[in-house]
Amino acid sequence: MKYTSQIAVFLLLFLAVSCGSSEEEKARVKLEFGRSLLADRDTSGALIHLDSIAALYPKAVYSVNAAKNLISEIRFEILHRKEAELDSLNSQITKLEQPFEKEKTEFDRYTQYIHKRQTLQRAWNRSYIQVHLDERGELYISSNYFGENWLNHTGLRVYDSGDDAKTDTIALTDPNNHRSDFMELRWEKVSYRNGKDNGVIEFIAQNADRQLKAVFLGSQQYYIILETYDKQAVIDALALSNAIKKRSMLEAEIKEIKEEAGISAFHMPESAFPPRGCL
Repeated sequence: MKYTSQIAVFLLLFLAVSCGSSEEEKARVKLEFGRSLLADRDTSGALIHLDSIAALYPKAVYSVNAAKNLISEIRFEILHRKEAELDSLNSQITKLEQPFEKEKTEFDRYTQYIHKRQTLQRAWNRSYIQVHLDERGELYISSNYFGENWLNHTGLRVYDSGDDAKTDTIALTDPNNHRSDFMELRWEKVSYRNGKDNGVIEFIAQNADRQLKAVFLGSQQYYIILETYDKQAVIDALALSNAIKKRSMLEAEIKEIKEEAGISAFHMPESAFPPRGCL
């Protein structure tokens, strides 16, 4: 039953074309078909269909104008819905930002989100997996080793009870593989950017309730048990990253709709205007 109305209108369109009807009549049938698509919640199909009327039947002034008005109504409805979704998402992001501190140094191109349980003051003298996130939603992890002997590690494996995830290898000569020392202490930091974590981030987030272990892979191996707060840092960062990226997509969609609709001024919500009768 869902497509019955569409089929009926399509048949009318076919008959109108085959019987030599006027452009206005043909366009009117196509207009009704577009409305039927909209009634069946096929918004994309309706927009494509309605948008074609002006090109196919330029002399059908009434139907062309009706189609343009309907297209405007559809776009404004989509715009309103997406702006409401963006407002809701911004509120969600504000909550998701709470476990983080924001930081932007002279060396940073983008603002960094530092999880409050993984600040330098809390973590400089331990071995752990650190999560990194910036204002674009770009996310990666690093393996940080602190000890008396060099590991020269180039990778990381996280595992529990036969399930595991392993990063790509980051060579010792790679700029993302850092080493430093002071007196008898050694620090190694390997960053797995641009997907080099190879699924480790998702593995930690999806198995945070388990006693996950990690082994630093190098000329020597070093084992740790992931702290609860380090696993939570990964969960928090992944959620915030996804929300930030979704916001960017929504903002781009809203901008595109406004450009298509010819909206140049900033779109004000209805609440910003005074009640009717107050002007």
